[in-house]
Amino acid sequence: MKRKILATVLVLAVSASMLLSGCGGKGTNTADASKAKTLVFAQGADPRGLDPAFVDDGESAKVIVNVYDGLLKYKKDSTELEPGLATEWTISPDGKEYTFKLRQGVKFHDGTDFNAEAVKFSIERQLPPKRTDDMPYASFTYGPVDKVVVVDTYTVKILLKEAYTPFLSNLAMALAAPIVSPAAVQKYGDKFIENPVGTGPFKFVKWDKGQSIQLERNDDYWGEKAKVGKLIFQFTKENSVRATQLITGAVDIIDGVDSNNVAEIEKAGAVMAEDEGMNINYMAFNTSRAPFNDAKLREAISHAINREELVKFLYQGYAKVANSYMPSFIPGYNDKVTPYEYNPEKAKAMLKELGKENLEINMIVYSNPRPYNPAGQKLAESIQGYLLKVGIKSKINVYTWTEYKKKTQQGEGDILFYGWTGDNGDPDNFLSLLDSNEIASSLNVAKFKNAEVDKLLKAARGTPNGAERDKMYQDIQTIATKEAPWLPISNAKSMAAYSKKVTGFKYHPTGVIFFNGVDKQ
Repeated sequence: MKRKILATVLVLAVSASMLLSGCGGKGTNTADASKAKTLVFAQGADPRGLDPAFVDDGESAKVIVNVYDGLLKYKKDSTELEPGLATEWTISPDGKEYTFKLRQGVKFHDGTDFNAEAVKFSIERQLPPKRTDDMPYASFTYGPVDKVVVVDTYTVKILLKEAYTPFLSNLAMALAAPIVSPAAVQKYGDKFIENPVGTGPFKFVKWDKGQSIQLERNDDYWGEKAKVGKLIFQFTKENSVRATQLITGAVDIIDGVDSNNVAEIEKAGAVMAEDEGMNINYMAFNTSRAPFNDAKLREAISHAINREELVKFLYQGYAKVANSYMPSFIPGYNDKVTPYEYNPEKAKAMLKELGKENLEINMIVYSNPRPYNPAGQKLAESIQGYLLKVGIKSKINVYTWTEYKKKTQQGEGDILFYGWTGDNGDPDNFLSLLDSNEIASSLNVAKFKNAEVDKLLKAARGTPNGAERDKMYQDIQTIATKEAPWLPISNAKSMAAYSKKVTGFKYHPTGVIFFNGVDKQ
């Protein structure tokens, strides 16, 4: 009898415990379950680095926006600005003084305080005399900045040398603009690029080069807390392998989707995400030396390439032919310009006239897919075929993305392939790639110099948004189309694919992904 009573008591005790855990402990269990979730995102290559001052690539940006915050941020579906680490701001009537009130009580991931001194530190490390040529975004993000003044613990003023219309938009960008922990930069020195410390929704855990980066949720985040406990960026070079990883459940999300894999992905029940991309895919000539310091030769080469056929073949409806140096929906787009038309006979005649009918050149290209060119090196190989038809022999050197960036900085290649995903929706962000002042930073990969373009860029930056400013950018496109430092090729859709278990996934127009809004069932 005693045994039966004891058994009954134990059953009741267990039942009560289960009821209590199901009621009073509900919030804790939900939090624990959320923290146990791991989300795996596969992309084509490692970041170049995780210090926002020293990188300019999308692979880096996708990690950085989840580890750091900026003073301002973009809304989820646009480049419209909203408060970030700054809660409010004012601009002086002459457009040269910006005052920011900062969010209080925010901590960096290392436990140190976010404050006005941290903002001053993050900006001044990218200003002369500290700024170096290894900081690709510093000059056009902070070029107009004269000095940064700490007013009090949570108020900072940024003084400009001249009015600069894109300045606020630049402060929300994924690169250069994020605020870093001064203590961590001082602690790690040159290794900070591999040991990032920000205030963002995820904390850095580790980076296994060539394999993955692991982040964990920042439970003390001031904004929308992440819905998963771990976020892993996995690096898989081949498009087809990433597609297979998604289909088999080895990863949850992939980007750089090759159009050839779309049907297979959809058949397996995964979800395709397609958004109009704010990007440009182009072929650049090295205009700093022979043979392509000759604009007539650049024109002749342009006539040799059938862009419509190329885009249709390589991207199969997931990109459209680009006719200018930025997407058509960006303010200041010039719809009156088009690159030199496809005319191989004219190309041959011009080459003969220039004495270049037996020209031999070197091309360099990246091996991994890019958001603006998921076909990777196939683009260069296709161009090689067109050039051979007009008598031009070419050699292609292929590099991983990190190696490729170094080669472009070193000036390798007569022709190189590049692209750009817009950071802020402003025309200056695209056309600054033609600024001769950005040759040193490597953003101007064509090493193009044109005094009129430089003059127009400078004037447009100090002109308020509107028709007058738009006209300046349209004039730049007219000049560039004639001089042909690039051959614009395509504007790609932003393409990713994800498991049906994933919710809340969306590309931002700037090409990054804010993973604190993404969940996994």
